[in-house]
Amino acid sequence: MNHFWMPFTANRDFKKAPRLFSSAKGMFYKTPDGREILDGSSGLFCCAAGHGRVEIARAVYQQLSELDYASPFQSAHPLAFQLANALSQITPGDLNHIFFTCSGSEAVESAMRISLAYHQAMGQSSRTRFVSRERAYHGVNIGGASLGGMVKNRRALGPGYPDVVHMRHTWQEERRFVRGQDVQGQHLADDLERFVQCYGAETIAACVVEPVAGSTGVLVPPVGYLQRLREICDEHQILLIFDEVICGFGRLGRAFAADAFGVVPDIMTMAKALTNGAQPMGAVAVSEKVHRAVINATENEQFIELFHGYTYSAHPAACSAALAALAIYEEEQLFERAAQLSAVFLDAVFSLRDLPAITDIRGYGLLAGFDLIPKGEPGLHGYALQKALYEAGLHIKTTGDAGIIAPPLITEEKHIQHMVDVLASVLKGVG
Repeated sequence: MNHFWMPFTANRDFKKAPRLFSSAKGMFYKTPDGREILDGSSGLFCCAAGHGRVEIARAVYQQLSELDYASPFQSAHPLAFQLANALSQITPGDLNHIFFTCSGSEAVESAMRISLAYHQAMGQSSRTRFVSRERAYHGVNIGGASLGGMVKNRRALGPGYPDVVHMRHTWQEERRFVRGQDVQGQHLADDLERFVQCYGAETIAACVVEPVAGSTGVLVPPVGYLQRLREICDEHQILLIFDEVICGFGRLGRAFAADAFGVVPDIMTMAKALTNGAQPMGAVAVSEKVHRAVINATENEQFIELFHGYTYSAHPAACSAALAALAIYEEEQLFERAAQLSAVFLDAVFSLRDLPAITDIRGYGLLAGFDLIPKGEPGLHGYALQKALYEAGLHIKTTGDAGIIAPPLITEEKHIQHMVDVLASVLKGVG
């Protein structure tokens, strides 16, 4: 096992007692020894339609048999245009132009590049600063990691991208166990206005936020918070970028968080559930305003408008997987299903609030997070919980001392109750 350097993993400890999955179907993983593990976090927020969808596997197989690869530079294949058209039918507002990447990290990086290109096209090349948030996660490339506000992800980064400032996060210590959106906290959005007054609007390219901060433990925006960010951005010609890598594709009961909260950004990133986790893929949805400015920045139609892209942008197999996933979401009405199950899900998760090990619970749609009392160094309690849950037959995501529950949208009430029962039992043991 020594040759695979595992990401975001305590490699030495893991390889002493590996936690392996050998197959998956529906709501469950299977281990090499045949045990079932209930998937309480959709893999890594990817498998919204559950595991082992033969429709997606067949689509990928057929596509690879016909066309395995086509260069996305100065050439293309039909599925790329079909997928962009399909996505434009469900993206909010006028986010109708789609730029394909290979991951959420690359989507964030591309969104930053596009926003800089937009301001250059508008004759405002001084706009190079980005405003993000504390406790944010925007991937691991240099730009996205610079936007991020989780300390362990930043410690080895050095200075990173130099022009990033961070607003306060939206978690309020005195406001615990708030279900859905808190009615207090809109004022936290005024941090963006403070940065305008401090640095000048003419230096700020974009404000980048996850509508619900996911990897940090599910921080739901207060009522009016995202609307206030939109107002400030409009007033000062700052682009608003939503990172919907986790929130997108039905997780909050609508196609995207922008729909759920009624705020349309200028640029939006997506990945993970885009292909139901079956193929690596990310995408950036861009508004008419931004796209038009970049595309028309040069008068010569034979010139490249955006010097950016990836070898595997719009890979044929990934496009086929995404189209098959979108068809499943629509045919099985999984976004609507998530909305219908949200109350049952949140009722179940919030039933854990009296456990001594838990200090807070938050949630919206089919996404919830809880905080644990730290034990020793930060993160050790959450790590112990993840290991214990594997042995007890449940998989969820932990980040530090926070647990994140995000079941596939095909989940049933019995699965939700089972997740909560296992969590309660294990937390009593390790808590």
